[in-house]
Amino acid sequence: MQFGIMSVSDITRDPVTGITPSEAERIDAVVKIALKAEEVGLDVFAIGEHHNPPFFSSSPTTLLAHIAAQTKRLILSTSTTLITTNDPVRIAEEYAMLQHLAKGRMDLMLGRGNTAPVYPWFGQDIRQGLPLALENYNLLHRLWREDVVDWEGRFRTPLSGFTSTPRPLDDVPPFVWHGSIRTPEIAEQAAYYGNGFFANNIFWPKEHYMRLIRFYRQRFAHYGHGTEKQAIVGLGGQAYIAKRSQDAWNEFRPYFNEAPVYGHGPTLEDFTEMTPLTVGSPQEVIDKTLTFREHFGDYQRQLFLADHAGLPLSKVLDQLELLGGEVVPVLRKETEARRDPETAPPPTHELLVKAKYGDRPPRQPRPNPNRGDNVTGGSPYQDTEDLAASSSSSL
Repeated sequence: MQFGIMSVSDITRDPVTGITPSEAERIDAVVKIALKAEEVGLDVFAIGEHHNPPFFSSSPTTLLAHIAAQTKRLILSTSTTLITTNDPVRIAEEYAMLQHLAKGRMDLMLGRGNTAPVYPWFGQDIRQGLPLALENYNLLHRLWREDVVDWEGRFRTPLSGFTSTPRPLDDVPPFVWHGSIRTPEIAEQAAYYGNGFFANNIFWPKEHYMRLIRFYRQRFAHYGHGTEKQAIVGLGGQAYIAKRSQDAWNEFRPYFNEAPVYGHGPTLEDFTEMTPLTVGSPQEVIDKTLTFREHFGDYQRQLFLADHAGLPLSKVLDQLELLGGEVVPVLRKETEARRDPETAPPPTHELLVKAKYGDRPPRQPRPNPNRGDNVTGGSPYQDTEDLAASSSSSL
């Protein structure tokens, strides 16, 4: 299983010091957090996308490309990429470029977004959020798999003979997760395409997510992508860890009480009882996280929300030390020991290349010198085999 952290990129006042960090400080901090995640042995770092205060991550690909240049092993992802207010053509181009720069160490999680004022800023209507998500992903899916696309839909201008550049690395599209808090239609979309389904799992009741994930697995098998056990599932989660359990409760309580997402509501004790939030020692986090498998079955990716609610950088880095040093090694061992052998492995670029090409070398698209910009019809690319043939014929 892959373990990692996710950020929603909030800029929140520290309730202990009373200081609100600047945008510059938070951007600098999140880069340090990502680098620390790799240092302590985590597998994934994911950043959200927001276009309104108090969030800073309006350009995930820029941030992730910067992190990719400073890491060697970390998989870079999003939590989420807005499939509704972004043009799918720009998503295709920007994430394919990130895929090249990260040498395949990336994927992305698509979501609709639930901030109503953002939609009109990008010329959209939140009441059309679901059909937008379905139509836009249909186009994105094609743009990454077809060299030349003719397309017409409801929400953007038609495309005629359009080629998205650069083509995906090794001509293999990035792996896509469809993230959802509550919507079975998104689980259906993930299943239809054989993509991954990421259940937010930040808020329970767990029975809701159990139904969503069960539905996704059934539909994944229905569409012929494999058995229900082979469906690709990711989960979110939250934890605050300290060596001693009581220290964790004392340290995290003021941040929980003022958190914009769940503060001013249930008590910390009630919230940890009702949701995946774990506050306590490394062993307590291990024990509760292992119960997720009991509820949802084997799954491929577990992400923890780490840097939210005004937590200062020093505390976040301490969390990562405990997560990477004491929690995740045990979770890896325990989940592997319990894993059904039929369960699919976590998605990686290398596995996707292997699934498409087997032992053959992957396709490397090259511009076709015989096809000018004003020429219609046919592929604008000369494949590797064509290039080898033309080279040998000229000798």
